[in-house]
Amino acid sequence: MKLTDIANIRLLSQQIESTKFKAAKDLVKWMGAMQAQDYYMAKWAIGVRLPGSTERQIQTAIDKGQIIRTHLLRPTWHFVSPEDIYWMLELTAPQIKASSKSRDKQLELTEKIYTKSNSIIQKALRDGKHLTREELMAELAKAKIATDNNRSSHLLLRAELEAIICSGAAKGKNRTYALLENVVPETTPLSKDEALSKLAKKYFSSHCPATLQDFIWWSGLSVVNAKHALEIIKPDFISETINSQTFWLTNSFSIPATAGKSCYLLPAYDEFMISYKDRNASLNFEGQKKSISINGIFNPIIVINGQVTGLWKRIIKSDRVIVETEFFRAHNKTELNLIKKASVLFGHFLEKKIEISHMTN
Repeated sequence: MKLTDIANIRLLSQQIESTKFKAAKDLVKWMGAMQAQDYYMAKWAIGVRLPGSTERQIQTAIDKGQIIRTHLLRPTWHFVSPEDIYWMLELTAPQIKASSKSRDKQLELTEKIYTKSNSIIQKALRDGKHLTREELMAELAKAKIATDNNRSSHLLLRAELEAIICSGAAKGKNRTYALLENVVPETTPLSKDEALSKLAKKYFSSHCPATLQDFIWWSGLSVVNAKHALEIIKPDFISETINSQTFWLTNSFSIPATAGKSCYLLPAYDEFMISYKDRNASLNFEGQKKSISINGIFNPIIVINGQVTGLWKRIIKSDRVIVETEFFRAHNKTELNLIKKASVLFGHFLEKKIEISHMTN
């Protein structure tokens, strides 16, 4: 197995090259968790893995609670399956809360304040209500709980980590929160080893080939817990060593035969890029400097045959969507046609006509 093989196998394991799923909820369950702080582009991360789907369909799945958006793992916003949210929170929340202690102290957020805030939020959302962030903050303000200086984010984060709230149904263009117990009935808890095994199996199945260091980065687990998780699942996986790195793959996986050229417009923070500590299989050093800013912002990428060859962005108009491209290298006519086809698929997802501009070499 070569470094270029890693990129192409990841396209398959991540369901980008081809997919065995038809429903968004099943795709998210397979992936384990999908980073989703860029909300609109995160919906495309699901859509690009479900050819023929539309943003409206993905939004409906979110509104119905078939996909949950919450904070877990590293932490940041993630899409997660309802079947996985409780055990995944129980496994990863303690470390997230521990890492927030110094910031809590700076913001003067005590356990007493968190308890009071959680109670107010629960009361506000009872009887199946779905409220916006602003509506919830207004309730906290009535109780004299300060929400300035980014305290609101920490108060909502804690309520998520305590399995009190999760994403609710959209109100027009506004996102909301709902009580998790009203969206997803509580499931039977897993033992710590069961949860570690399940998380590791999901990651190494849906993101392979990947290293232990990749898994540590993606999961947010301690090194000790991540190593233990990998040890548990090793019988179901095989390893390959490339450039002194050990990559893990499922026993059933094989290196794909060289196929026709492929091209994908992947969103910012897509799992194809964000879920690995080492991204050299798809992105060279110069490309990394252009794709990832110094403050960790990931840009939407053009991926041809598993390699990042440029950036793209969307400009939404009332009747169309404009796709603007920026290339890292010259592209031949075949590649330009592939980019056009990929752009058309994105237009279909938004149910808009597509226009391509700034396609420079």
